[in-house]
Amino acid sequence: MQEELSILIQAQYPLIYLVTSEEERAEQAIASIAEQKPEKKLFVWTLTGGILEYGGSGSPQNSTKPPQLALEFAIRHRDAAIFVFKDLHPCLEGAGNAEVIRCVRDAIASFKGTQKTIILMSPFQQIPIELEKEVAVLDFALPSMKELESVLNRQLASTRGKALTDETREKLIRATLGLTKDEAEKVYRKAQVTANKLTEAEVGIVLSEKKQLIKRNGILEYIEEDETLASVGGLEELKHWLTQRSNAFTERARDYGLPQPKGMLILGVPGCGKSLIAKTTARLWGLPLLRLDMGRVYDGSTVGKSEANLRAALKTAESISPAILFIDELDKAFGGAGGSADSDGGTSSRIFGSFLTWMQEKTSPVFVMATANRVERLPSEFLRKGRFDEIFFVDLPTAEERGDIFKIHLMKRRREIDRFDLAQLANVCDGFSGAEIEQALIAAMYEAFAQEREFTQLDIIAACRATMPLSKTMTEQVTALRDWARQRARPAAASVAEYQRLEF
Repeated sequence: MQEELSILIQAQYPLIYLVTSEEERAEQAIASIAEQKPEKKLFVWTLTGGILEYGGSGSPQNSTKPPQLALEFAIRHRDAAIFVFKDLHPCLEGAGNAEVIRCVRDAIASFKGTQKTIILMSPFQQIPIELEKEVAVLDFALPSMKELESVLNRQLASTRGKALTDETREKLIRATLGLTKDEAEKVYRKAQVTANKLTEAEVGIVLSEKKQLIKRNGILEYIEEDETLASVGGLEELKHWLTQRSNAFTERARDYGLPQPKGMLILGVPGCGKSLIAKTTARLWGLPLLRLDMGRVYDGSTVGKSEANLRAALKTAESISPAILFIDELDKAFGGAGGSADSDGGTSSRIFGSFLTWMQEKTSPVFVMATANRVERLPSEFLRKGRFDEIFFVDLPTAEERGDIFKIHLMKRRREIDRFDLAQLANVCDGFSGAEIEQALIAAMYEAFAQEREFTQLDIIAACRATMPLSKTMTEQVTALRDWARQRARPAAASVAEYQRLEF
């Protein structure tokens, strides 16, 4: 970004809009650009102090506190200079500030052919229509790994803690990606005060600071999950694929020549653990899990508001990357995108197109993990090769997997489970999904609890026989999904995957 800013200044762009909340760091970057040419001065304007030469010992020119007078000062200044105006955007709003906008346009006209540039610095982009054709907009990038490493080094030097391994250092630095330099300094100090040390164990404290970014966004939801992959019954092929990529976002993987994973789509029967896999993957990989709620994205109050919401959410996800972006029930979020012109003026189609473009062009390490139940509702653009790294199909659990699921849920509720015949329970609930197995067990426990006794094998069997599974009530839909996935998706169960490999 600094290189791009330097190019714009050298190319004599009269007006640049720099979007950043890191004023001090941005000023230092601009100052380094100005120093490349000794004759070019740097002035900074604030509404409270007026214009002051950067790094100068002189007092602020109080007569230039009003923006009109500050802009006149910039116009009258004859030498090459950069004028940074902090938070000028409130003075550009509304009909009452037409004079300020006129002054900016006068400055632009007078700067042509000179070595003078105005930089409007603000934490968010707000440009009046009168200046849209004249301004170049830049987002000031958040600190890089190298800059964050210097922050960590200073913190370690100040505390004189033990030397960290290269892997621990990388995890601590990556945990602060997406934070500003000041935020990184504060969170390292917080971890130091909380645990009196900085080690790999304090990565969780550092990651917790990122929740504040998510809360401020309002569209993304930060999800914490205590369960691990061991809490998911079966799906060994899918688990193996995820475990292989547990270090995929490290520098070691880049040095090896591996690209960053793009994402995965998990299709399957409802209640078979698709969402749980997404949540436990974040714990396995040690990455924050962000849930994109498409219901919050759509906002019909203002034209273009929905598209702006999506851009803001994706920008937030990129700012705290590496991260996992979780979209549950993708078929419902984008299922009607193809014919939305009649229903919502094409908003869904535009959002769908923006999301596809972002998936294709993103360079930040954001892994998109999406789930879907109704594959026929998904636009074909989502299913083409290259959009996701892999498409997995989660079928109804096999007898062995149903036994594992019963074991997992029983062990959550009772320490001793030897009195249960897992093989018999697995046979009784043939055609059940994982969620239906759990609900049958809960129903059995309620029955026994109401009778003030311990639940038994017979209680569970009775609850299973009283349940009509989804595979029977929606046989046609489940069969159609299986037929589609057989040739187009990778099976999540190890036994099915091995059978297909032998068949091939």
